[in-house]
Amino acid sequence: MNMAETSRIEQFRKMATDDPDNALGHFSLARELLNAGRPAEAIPSFERVLRIDPNLSRAHQLLATALLRLDRRDEAVRRLTEGVTVAASRGDVMPKNEMVQMLNDLGAPVPETAAARQAVEVGEGQVRCKRCGRVAARLPRPPMRNDFGNEIYQNICADCWREAIGFGTKVINELRLPMNDPQASKMWDQHVREFLNLM
Repeated sequence: MNMAETSRIEQFRKMATDDPDNALGHFSLARELLNAGRPAEAIPSFERVLRIDPNLSRAHQLLATALLRLDRRDEAVRRLTEGVTVAASRGDVMPKNEMVQMLNDLGAPVPETAAARQAVEVGEGQVRCKRCGRVAARLPRPPMRNDFGNEIYQNICADCWREAIGFGTKVINELRLPMNDPQASKMWDQHVREFLNLM
């Protein structure tokens, strides 16, 4: 594990300790631990996230990933089953599809969710949003002048982008990100991508 990973883990550990009800802090800590090859340490943090906010479908998915890395298949299947139901109810299309695929790969049953929305054609000025799954109003232009901005323009509705702006502000404030630092900007992008299901 490199120094940057260690530093980020300690930063998120402090944030989670200082504010035990901060779901973002616990989620960030858990994800960093999982990425650093420490799934056993990540599991309690993911579980804490889901106690604070059981509707975070990505936390269900990553918790299942951590459990699978420790050969805890039955627990992972239970988490994925819950996660699919949560993601379907919220319209979190990408996490739902990824968890369905994980259940299929494990040979486990996939829970029945509400019937798929009737196919709706995408009209002029609209987009089929990757976050909410609806056909809805597109942004008038890319929100940023880079590839990420164009990806948002092509895949995210205006309503979800407004929510993402609020979430991005929360990320900056809670993680105390100095946005003139390229590493901080990269961290912001990662959190917002996850929020928008653009991973």
